[in-house]
Amino acid sequence: MAGSRTRTSFVCNACGARQPKWAGQCPDCGAWNSLAEAAEMRRRPQGRGGYAGVADAARVETLAAVSPEERQRIQSGIGELDRVLGGGLVPGSVVLIGGDPGIGKSTLLLQACAALAGSQRVLYVSGEESPQQIGLRARRLGLSGGEIRLLSETCIEQILAHAIAERPRVMVLDSVQTLFTETLQSAPGSVSQVRESSAQLVRFAKQEDTVVFLVGHVTKDGSLAGPRVLEHMVDTVLYFEGEHGGPFRIVRSIKNRFGAVNELGVFAMGDHGLREVRNPSALFLSRHEEPVSGSLVMVTREGTRPLLVEVQALVDESPLANPRRVALGLDQNRLAMLLAVLHRHGGVGMFNQDVFVNVVGGVRIGETAADLPVVMAVLSSYRDRPLPLDLAVFGEVGLSGEVRPVPNGPDRLREAVKHGIHRAIVPKGNAPKEGIEGLEINSVRTLLEALDAVF
Repeated sequence: MAGSRTRTSFVCNACGARQPKWAGQCPDCGAWNSLAEAAEMRRRPQGRGGYAGVADAARVETLAAVSPEERQRIQSGIGELDRVLGGGLVPGSVVLIGGDPGIGKSTLLLQACAALAGSQRVLYVSGEESPQQIGLRARRLGLSGGEIRLLSETCIEQILAHAIAERPRVMVLDSVQTLFTETLQSAPGSVSQVRESSAQLVRFAKQEDTVVFLVGHVTKDGSLAGPRVLEHMVDTVLYFEGEHGGPFRIVRSIKNRFGAVNELGVFAMGDHGLREVRNPSALFLSRHEEPVSGSLVMVTREGTRPLLVEVQALVDESPLANPRRVALGLDQNRLAMLLAVLHRHGGVGMFNQDVFVNVVGGVRIGETAADLPVVMAVLSSYRDRPLPLDLAVFGEVGLSGEVRPVPNGPDRLREAVKHGIHRAIVPKGNAPKEGIEGLEINSVRTLLEALDAVF
C-alpha cells in the first residue's frame, strides 16, 4: 500500500488547510501547533471534463433498488459484549475500544479471541506486549488459546501483509497508538500516524470483510486519545468504565452503526478475568437491612435495558464560604441546577450545606430520569428522614418545578417489580392506564407533589 504514496504535506487540525511544510502557526486560521503530517494520495489520471475516473465511478442507483439484506453476525461467545455491539460482530466492521490503563481492555479482547478461535480464524496483533507476555496472561486467565494466531509488530504495512496471508475473520490490534506507517516520518502515536494507520486498517476491514478491534489509549479527562476523526472513521466506539479498586467493569457503546447507542455491558473482574453479570440491577442495589437517610432506588435505562441503581446523598453543614457540590456518576452542573429548583419551587435552601451525591457501583448516569431521585435523596439526607426500601423513583425535573415524563416508563416499572419494589413515584405521563400488579404507583405533575407524597 506504500506504493500509492508520493510525498507528505501538513494539514491543520483546526481548519483543514494543507501546507507544504511545517510551521508553528497555521497561515490560514492562525492556530498554533495545529499542523500535523499527512500522506498525500497520488492523483488519478483525469478523464474528460477534468474529473478523475469518471468511467470507473461506482454505479448510481436508487435507495429502493438496494437490497436490505441482513449481515450474518458472528457471536463472540461473551453475551454482554454481544449486547453492547448490537447482537454480535458484523463482518467488515471496525470497533474502537478505549479505557484507562489496566481496566481490562486487553483481558476482555483476549477472552473474546479465545471464545472465537474455535469457530473463526483469529489474529491478535500486539504492539505493546511480546507473545510470551500474552501467553502468560492467557495462562493466568485459564484460557487455552491454541487456535489464536499471534503477531508482535507495529509497522502497519507489515501487519497488513501478514493479515492478507492469514486471512483472519477477526483481528485485534493492541494498541492503535503504537502503530506507524512508513510513508510518514512522525513518531508512532502522533496524530498523523494514528489517523493514517487507522485509515489503512478501515480499508482492509471493508475489503476483506474482517472484523477489526482497535484498542485506544485515553487522555487524563477520560476521552480517547488521538484525533477526533478516528471516532468518525470506525463503526463502533466502546468505552470501559468503572473504578480500578471496584469489582465491576462497564462497557458502554458511545457510537454504533449496527445497534443501540449507550447500550451497557456489565462485567465483574475476578481472578480468571472478566465475568458476565447477567442481572446488574441485583448487584447495584445495596439492600440495606433497615431504611437509611439519603438512600433511594432510581430506575434508569441504558440502551435497551432498564437498570435499578441506588443513589446516595449526604448533606452536611459546610465550614466553607462556598459550600461544595460533589457528584460521582452524575453531572455536577445538573446537581447545582436541581438544588436551585429545590429552593425555588420546594422551599428548601442549602446555601450553607455541603452536598455529596454518589451512584453506587461506579455507574455513570447521563439521562434526565435521575433528576427526581437525586432531589429526593438529597432532601432525605438533609432532613434525616429515611425512605422506604421498596420505593423506586424516576422522572425529569424542569426549571419551573414540573416533573416531566421519560421514555419507556412501563418497562422501567416492570423491571422494578422484578426486584421487590412495591411502590413507585413517577411522572404523570409515565403512569400506565391499567396499572401493574403488585406495584403502587403515585403519579405526580410537580416537584411539590412528589415531595408531599414522601415527606
